[in-house]
Amino acid sequence: MRNIRWTSLMVPVLSVVFGLIVGGIIMLAGGYNPLKAYVALFQGVVGGPYFIGETIRTITPLILTGLSIAFAFRTGLFNIGAEGQFIVGWFASVFIGITVHAPKVVHLPLALLAAAAVGALWGVVPGILKARWKVHEVIVTIMMNYIALHVTNEWIRHYLKAENAERTNEIQQSASLASPFLQQVTDYSRVHYGIIVALCAAVVMWWILRKTTLGFELRSVGFSSDASKYAGMNVERNIVLSMTISGAFAGLAGAMLGLGTYQYMTINSAGFIGIGFTGIAVSLLGANTAAGVVLAAILFGSLEFGASNMQAQAGVPPEVIKTVMAMIIFFVGSSYFIRWLLGRFRKGEN
Repeated sequence: MRNIRWTSLMVPVLSVVFGLIVGGIIMLAGGYNPLKAYVALFQGVVGGPYFIGETIRTITPLILTGLSIAFAFRTGLFNIGAEGQFIVGWFASVFIGITVHAPKVVHLPLALLAAAAVGALWGVVPGILKARWKVHEVIVTIMMNYIALHVTNEWIRHYLKAENAERTNEIQQSASLASPFLQQVTDYSRVHYGIIVALCAAVVMWWILRKTTLGFELRSVGFSSDASKYAGMNVERNIVLSMTISGAFAGLAGAMLGLGTYQYMTINSAGFIGIGFTGIAVSLLGANTAAGVVLAAILFGSLEFGASNMQAQAGVPPEVIKTVMAMIIFFVGSSYFIRWLLGRFRKGEN
C-alpha cells in the first residue's frame, strides 16, 4: 500500500519535471535560453506582491473548474462541459449583480448561488440523458458548451449590453468579490476574495466524497455501476446528482470572473476562454482529489501567468509554455512509462 501511494505521488511530480525538461529542449531547438526563460517565469510568479496577487487571481477559477472535472471523474463520468457551465455561471452572476438591488450580505451570496445553480442546471441535462437513455455525456456536454457560448452572447447583446462596448455594464459593488485590502497589499493587483470561495469548495468536495453516504454511493457508482445497482443503490439518481454538483463547481468558477476579476461579462465572439478545458488538465494532474486539484491549479495558474513575463524578459513565446503544459498532461496520461521507470529504479535499489 505504501509503495502504491508513493508511486501515485511520484507520477504527477515526475510528469512536471519531464514536462519542464522537454520544454527546455524545445526552447534550445528554437534558439532560446531555457535557464533564462524559467528564471523569468519564476520571477513572473513570485517576483513581487503584484505578481503574487495576479497569480492567485489566475489560480482561483482553475481550482473550481478542476474540482468540477474531478468530481465527475470520481463518479465515473467525463464532464467535458465545464467550459459551458463556467460561461452560464459567469452570465448568471453578472445578471444578478446588475439587476438585483440588495445589501451586500444578501446580494453577494445570491449572485454566487445563482452562478452555482445555473451551472448545476447546465450539468443536469447531460446527467439526465446519461441516466435515462445512456446518451454519452461527452457528446452532450461538448454540444452544451457551444449552446452556452452562443446563447449567452445573444442574451448580452439583447438585454445587458453596455453602450459602445462589447460587454455588459459593471455589476453593483454590493455583489462584488473585490477586496480593497488584498489589492492594496498586492500592489493593486486584481486578486479578490474568490480564492476563499475556491478553497472552501475544495473542502466541500472532499467532505461530500469522503464523509457522507452520498459520497460513498457516488464513488461506488464510479467504480462499478452494475455492482452498485446490485447492492441496491439508485445509479440513475447518483449520475444526475454527480453531474449537477460538478456543474455547480464550474458555475462558481464563472462567478470568479464576473464578480471578481472583471466585474462584468464580455461578449465572447472569438470563442471559448478555455478555463473549463484547462480544468481537465488540472483534474488529471491532481489525480482527481481535492488537495491534488488545488496543487495542480497552483502549478497551471503559475505557468499561465508567468508565461507573460517569460515572453517579456526572455523573448520566449507563450505558446512554448502551452507546450510544456501539454507535455505534463502527456506524461500524466502515459503514466505507464513513469510507473515502469519507478519499478526499474526500485529493482535497482533491491
